[in-house]
Amino acid sequence: MKLVFAGTPEVAVPALDALIASGRHEVAAVVTRPDAPAGRGRRLVASPVAERAEEAGIEVLKPLKPRDPEFLERLREIAPDCCPVVAYGALLPRVALDIPAQGWVNLHFSLLPAWRGAAPVQHSIMAGDEITGASTFLIEEGLDSGPVYGTVTEEIRSTDTSGDLLTRLAFAGAGLLAATMDGIEDGTLKALPQPSEGITVAPKISVEDARVDWAAPALRVDRVVRGCHPSPGAWTTFRGERLKLIQVHSVPDRTDLAPGTLSVGKNSVHVGTGSYGVELLWVQAQGKKPMKAADWARGVRIADGETLGE
Repeated sequence: MKLVFAGTPEVAVPALDALIASGRHEVAAVVTRPDAPAGRGRRLVASPVAERAEEAGIEVLKPLKPRDPEFLERLREIAPDCCPVVAYGALLPRVALDIPAQGWVNLHFSLLPAWRGAAPVQHSIMAGDEITGASTFLIEEGLDSGPVYGTVTEEIRSTDTSGDLLTRLAFAGAGLLAATMDGIEDGTLKALPQPSEGITVAPKISVEDARVDWAAPALRVDRVVRGCHPSPGAWTTFRGERLKLIQVHSVPDRTDLAPGTLSVGKNSVHVGTGSYGVELLWVQAQGKKPMKAADWARGVRIADGETLGE
């Protein structure tokens, strides 16, 4: 089939690579978000998908909005059979959805209908799910509600951050998306409606969502830290300034600390929660680079009884 691939961040690149390497399909063009400012100089930088497409000699389309007349006209000229999508980052209007004969097929990083929305991987970790996966589905105008072509499953490990899990899902999902394109082309794959039960929603994680509540159980604190890493980053406050929490470890035998209370050892930093203690392993103070929590504690000279999240 002739394909136009839509995607923007690094997590979409494995799927683009899989389609390019498939040998069965022609990736005629790529649609991605416009160049965005990055780095200290705030110079405009192309998206990872745009960079990969340019390396492969594939035409790159960067509409400000996917309803722009010039973009829609070019899409009609290309006349794709299908448009596979991975984390494109913009809502597709009906006029665009109607152009490819086989529609737009999205690779979504959850087992639909669970965790429809922008942040399925973060929410699955924060909710304590043991299994997640990826799904390919036909895009409709509803939120990730279209019929599903196929799924792959992935275990959520006890130490997984959202970055770890998303990386594995990106590669597993790339194979699923390529197989979905094959099945659509040869007519062996049919999309099935999603179940009406088990629907959960995964909106974008806000900065406030990522704030650690020390009155919550240690298990919840651990899940928030892992689910929010690397973005937007779990955080708390210390002496009135924000402190990012990169990695923590539960300490079930530490039951003597009140929620948020710090205890500093020679090479360890513990903090109380609503159940038992957690050890801070890696943190990042405001304006500083990530560092081991013990090194941070020595630098700020924590006094007895000081707390986090005051």
